Parts: sequence; structure tokens; C-alpha cells
Amino acid sequence: MRKAYRNEEEVGMRKIVMDMPPFYAMEVFERAQELERQGRSIIHMEVGEPDFPTPSCIKKAAEKAIGEGKTHYTASVGLLELREAIAEYYLKKHGVFVSPNQVVVTDGSSPALMITFSVLLETGDEVMLSDPHYACYPNMVRFLGCVPVFVKVNEDDGFRFNPENIKEKISSKTKAIIINSPANPTGHVLDAQAMREIASLGPVVVSDEIYHGLVYEGKEHSILEYTDNAFVASGFSKQFAMTGWRLGYVIAPEKFVRPLQKLMQNFFIAANTISQWAGIAAIREAGPDVKRMVEIFNKRRKLTIECLRKIGFGVTVEPTGAFYVLANARKFTDDSLKFAFELLEKTGVGVTPGIDFGRNAEGYVRFSYANSIENISEGMDRLEQYLASRETS
Repeated sequence: MRKAYRNEEEVGMRKIVMDMPPFYAMEVFERAQELERQGRSIIHMEVGEPDFPTPSCIKKAAEKAIGEGKTHYTASVGLLELREAIAEYYLKKHGVFVSPNQVVVTDGSSPALMITFSVLLETGDEVMLSDPHYACYPNMVRFLGCVPVFVKVNEDDGFRFNPENIKEKISSKTKAIIINSPANPTGHVLDAQAMREIASLGPVVVSDEIYHGLVYEGKEHSILEYTDNAFVASGFSKQFAMTGWRLGYVIAPEKFVRPLQKLMQNFFIAANTISQWAGIAAIREAGPDVKRMVEIFNKRRKLTIECLRKIGFGVTVEPTGAFYVLANARKFTDDSLKFAFELLEKTGVGVTPGIDFGRNAEGYVRFSYANSIENISEGMDRLEQYLASRETS
């Protein structure tokens, strides 16, 4: 019998994929899972996943959909009922009119971003983004043959994405600006004035609004309050504790909806039908559950910041959104990747290395407080004891 391939060299592999860095948050998480299988006790503060169960009203809607046989394909742009609910949500929360015909439902916010970049960018275009930034943004941009251009944001300024600094780097090749508010990994929330100024700079704004609803001081804003020259990518994972349901959406200018639809048809067919019916219940019924989760997240946020400062990590400006603290670890290391795996192996506490989020985040580590008060306290105790002994050894 002939072997399919005589040797590995016979099969080519795309260079851009070979050169793509891993998502280090997942690398740490997967190593943590290995340690758990070996019987180790692990405190997970590396992954951005709410530990809450999905609210019961959402689960009941999914069960109802299954019982009624609603298990077949939807339209490639998603259920009309869900697109109407998303439009209603933006009108009620942000006072902006969105037509259901501007909404394309996806399998999570990552596919929403990927199809947005795919219809918007041509080879060689430049895309502006903050540094630190969500780890996957530049990889998506480079995969499409485009160039990420980084604008430093600094700890002393609360990691604020400054419109003036963006403006200085805009060129004739700049096609889009990515904003993320509340932000991963920094927890920063852009104020209305900053968003208004970014919207006025000229390039299309791609606004990742996946952490909307998770704000503890002030108020988050949608880019659609300030411009129609924008795409919104969002979803249900964070606010509604639905990470595994894989449900997101794009809100786009109407002329882009048909191209987005064709991408959905060709690459994804349609988003998960049962999750879509559950998503309707999330928007219309889960408000009290979200309020309760936010109150608990806020308690965890305060505890995490207090403990990190006590241990010796730097937190100059307190984050007010999402569920992350990007803490300055330069007292302990100048190699955040090595440090993150050291902490995992020695203490059983998973954290994400800052280098995952850009060069300007080297020397930092990200802590997720999407875990219980008890686990956060235990994790911080372990870190404090280990780092104290490490300094004296």
C-alpha cells in the first residue's frame, strides 16, 4: 500500500501560519489542564471566562428550541428574531437606531471580527491598534496580508487609547482603527470624548464591544453613538456567561452586509441555531442575572487589586471594566512568559504573560478575576508566599 506522503517535506505549510505566535493565554490554560489531570490544584486566573453558570432563562430557551425541533439551519445572517432583539438592545442601551438588516449573527465575536476584516481590508492596508491589545487582533490582520500599526498606551494614563497619539500615526494606507472598550487586557473604558474624537479621525472604526455590560464605574459607550462609519463586533460570551455557546454578531453599514453574508455562506453556513434562540432570551430576560454577576465581579475586582498591590505588583490606575487587571510585574521579572509558567508550576496559579498582548506589555502579567472570591484569595496567598520566598532565596 502506498503511503499518502513519503516525507514531511512533500506537504507545504503556509508560512504565515508557521510564523504566527501562539495565544499564550491558551498555552498557559492548556498546561494548567495537564497539571490538573496529574492531580494538581490549579487556580485559574489566566482565561477570560466567567465562572458563573449560564442563566437559567437562557438554558430554558435552548431546551425549548430543541423540544420544538428548531435544530436546522437558519438564514446565513441569523434569525430575524435575534437580529431584531440586538437592534432593540442598542436602541434601549445606547439610543442608536440599528436596522435588523445591519446585523449578521456569527459563531462568537472572533468570527465576527474575522469576517469584518475580510470585507474591509485589501492587501497592504494598515490597521491601527493599541499596544497592549487583545492578542489575536494583529494575527488576524497579518493573516489577511495587512499591517498592524501599534500605538502605545501607558500604565500611568490607565492604558487610555489617546486620539492624539492615533492621529500622529495615521497614513494614506490606514484603513481602520480597532478599539476595544471595555478593554482586554487592561480593563480600561474609553470615555465619550475619546470615542467621539476617534470617530472623527477619518478611518473606519472597528469596535470590539464584547465586554459591554461589565462596567463598574462610569458607563461604556458604543462607537455607533458617534459615527455610522463603523463596524461593531460583539457577542454573548462575557456578559451572559455563554462562552461555550459560541454566539456573536457584527453590526455593519448596510452596503457591507451582503459581502458579510457571502462569507458566512461560504465559510460558516450559519451560526448555531439553538444558541441563537437562547440569545434572544439572554437579551430580553437575563438582565437581573447580569446585574447580579456584575455586582459579584466588582467585589472580585476590588479584592484582586488590593491583593496585587499588597504582594508588590503595580496597579497605578484601577481598571473599571471587563474582568482583568494588567499588573506591572517588573519588580519580579523582565520575562513575562517565563514568569507566567514559573508561577503556574510553582504555585498552581495560572496568569497570562503580558507579552501576549504586545511589546509594550512585556514586564506585565494579566490577572482574570472571573473566578470565585475564595479561589482568588487562595491564589493570591499562594503567590504572596512563593514570591516572598523567591526574594529571600
